[in-house]
Amino acid sequence: MLVAAGSGLEGIEIEPALLAGVSALGSGTRAIAVFARPAPAPPAGPLCVALWGVSDPGNVGTTLRSALAFGAASVALGPGTADPFGPKAVRASMGAIFAVPVARVEHPSQLPSPTIALVAREGEPLGGEAGTFVVGAERDGLPDDVVAACDRVAHIPIRSESLNAAMAATVALYQAVR
Repeated sequence: MLVAAGSGLEGIEIEPALLAGVSALGSGTRAIAVFARPAPAPPAGPLCVALWGVSDPGNVGTTLRSALAFGAASVALGPGTADPFGPKAVRASMGAIFAVPVARVEHPSQLPSPTIALVAREGEPLGGEAGTFVVGAERDGLPDDVVAACDRVAHIPIRSESLNAAMAATVALYQAVR
């Protein structure tokens, strides 16, 4: 059964083989709903996560899920960040993509203040303040110009070398609301 949101149709019968062909799940999908992609929202605070260059859609979706769990007002996606509506990101978000406003930004100046660049082993240890946590990709981190444009630099005190982007965002969100 295929249902297009806003189409006025209750459902259209589709061949089972066609439905099985659009699912990445081994068991196959019995129903699909088609929705219009929401328009990008402006970034909002006081609690926000900005992902910069995070190309792994699983990290994007997991960050959305954490943002919803900890009450973030929005998630902002900077240049080079994976599509939050891609299948892997949607699956990792566990539906949060439909509940958390997603913004697209090109520069940290477009983010709600204060902006806090999370950089491994640099700046002050992360405190309990709200703001926009700017998180880069695990391998490359944040570009120098993005770090310089943020209000503060902070790190998450850990014993290992690094956390992936979604874990860093989750820890920052938890620290802000605890």
